[in-house]
Amino acid sequence: MRYSVENEFLRLEVESLGAEMASVVDKATGAEMLWQGDPAVWPRRAPILFPYCGKLRGGRYTLDGAEYAGAQHGFARDFEHEFLGCDGSALRFRLTSSEATLPLFPRPFVLESTYALEGHTIRHTLAVTNTGDKTLRFGVGYHPGFVFPFDDAHTTADYELRFDAPQTPLVQEVEAGLLTGGEHPLMENSAVIPMDDRMFDNDSICMGGLSAKTLCLVEKDSGRRITVNVEGYPYTLIWSAVGDPTLHFVCIEPWRSLQDRADASGDWDQKPCAAALAPGENWSTTLEMTFLR
Repeated sequence: MRYSVENEFLRLEVESLGAEMASVVDKATGAEMLWQGDPAVWPRRAPILFPYCGKLRGGRYTLDGAEYAGAQHGFARDFEHEFLGCDGSALRFRLTSSEATLPLFPRPFVLESTYALEGHTIRHTLAVTNTGDKTLRFGVGYHPGFVFPFDDAHTTADYELRFDAPQTPLVQEVEAGLLTGGEHPLMENSAVIPMDDRMFDNDSICMGGLSAKTLCLVEKDSGRRITVNVEGYPYTLIWSAVGDPTLHFVCIEPWRSLQDRADASGDWDQKPCAAALAPGENWSTTLEMTFLR
C-alpha cells in the first residue's frame, strides 16, 4: 500500500512493500524525479539494502554453525513494512524480525524507516535495534534511482556527476559481483565525473576513499540537480542498468558495507559490517536527497 506526504515543494509516496520510495514529484512542474521501475529495464525504484549489501559468495553464509541462503542485497526490500503513521511532515515504517525472516537471518531485530520532508530535501533515516540476546552484525545501504535525463530536450552528455570538492575516488574492483581486493583511482583530484551511455557497461562503479560531503547529478546548461549526501559513508556507488543503448535512470548509492570478496570464508562473524550491536543497542544512519528543479 502507498502512503504520501507533501510540502510546498515536493510530494513523496512510499510503498509499504520494502518501505521503498515510489514517487518524488516536483510540485511546481509536476515532474516525476524518481525512476518508476520499468520491469524491462530495472523493476525497482529505491530499495533498502539490509541486512547486507551486494552479493554473498556462493549465495550463502554461515552463522552459529548453520548455513543460510541469501539473495543479493538482503531481504528488507521484499517484505511488507508496518506503517506507523504520518506526523504531517514524515512517514514512518517498521520491519520486525519474524518467523518469515529468521530462516533467512537468525537474529531478532527491528528496522525502522523515517522519510521526512524539509524544503526541497528528503531525509531517509534507517534505525536498527537489536532485540535479541546475541550480537547483531549487519550491513546497510541506500539504492535510490533517479529519472534521467530530466526531460526529453537533454541527453546523457548534457549531465555530469559533481562532488562538492576535488576527489581521487578509489574504485573497488569487482568480478562477477564479488570484490577482488584490488582498487584503482577513477580520476585524480577532480570534482567531476563525466557521463556517457557506456559508463556502466561493466556494472556499478563503487568508490571508496572519498572526503566529499555531497555528490550531485547536474544538468550543465540549467543547473538543475539532485544532490545526495555521501559524507561519512565509506562507499558510494553509481549505477544504471547495463545492456541498454541509453541511460534511463541513475542511482547514487551510499553504502555502509560491501558485497563479499571472491575469497570470502562465508563466516558471517568475519564479514565487514555497518555495525555490531549488543543486545538492546540501536544504531541509525540518514540519507539526504535534495531535488532542485
